[in-house]
Amino acid sequence: MPNHRLPTTPGRKLGEVLAETIENEIIAAGWKVGDVVGSESELCERYGVSRAVFREAIRIVGHHGVAEMRRGPGGGLVVLAPSVDAAVRTVSLNLEFLDINAAQINDARLALELSCVQSAIENLDADGERRIKEFLDTEIERIVMGREAGRASDDYASNDFHLLLAELTGNPAMELFVQILSRVTSRHSTRAVSLEDTAKEVHGAHARIAEAILDRDIPTAQRRLHRHLDLVVEYLNP
Repeated sequence: MPNHRLPTTPGRKLGEVLAETIENEIIAAGWKVGDVVGSESELCERYGVSRAVFREAIRIVGHHGVAEMRRGPGGGLVVLAPSVDAAVRTVSLNLEFLDINAAQINDARLALELSCVQSAIENLDADGERRIKEFLDTEIERIVMGREAGRASDDYASNDFHLLLAELTGNPAMELFVQILSRVTSRHSTRAVSLEDTAKEVHGAHARIAEAILDRDIPTAQRRLHRHLDLVVEYLNP
């Protein structure tokens, strides 16, 4: 007899139900990266499913970046750390399906990042000030170096300033969604990014935003960020 009885869900394949069950149990257990949930034979017995159903479930769980099967000593279904890349791909595909344009993506990003700027200023301390200043001191160099190293257009260094501000909010959810939307913006661009040509312009915009943040001037920082993101969309989608 199986230790876990899977719920009956009309219209859904058993493999999908099992995948969701496994994911929920991993979350409930605290998402402990590196933990071995069990071997294939153990898990088939636990859930009372065939190997074919189990392998379909593991394909889904692996696609979601939650866990994967590993062979050898200590192997089995191993819990993974979530991948932002997987989230970006999933969001991007959904946006393609919904036929959402760059301006609509920017509207969503603006709503998030304007709130992010306010939160970053409200939580700003001496260490945060230091990180902003150090970032600006080397930004142009890192933008160009990132492009020369072949960083993909949806992961280019000019997004790093936005990620830093998200980190300074102290809110992991903001950090994750800013990372997703900033990269999706570039992923959905219709123009190849030439950062060597735009590094100084990007840096200048970031420096003006940072100046207002360091002055704790929320309205000015938000206004400058709004203008900057509007220009990014215009540049990427001429």
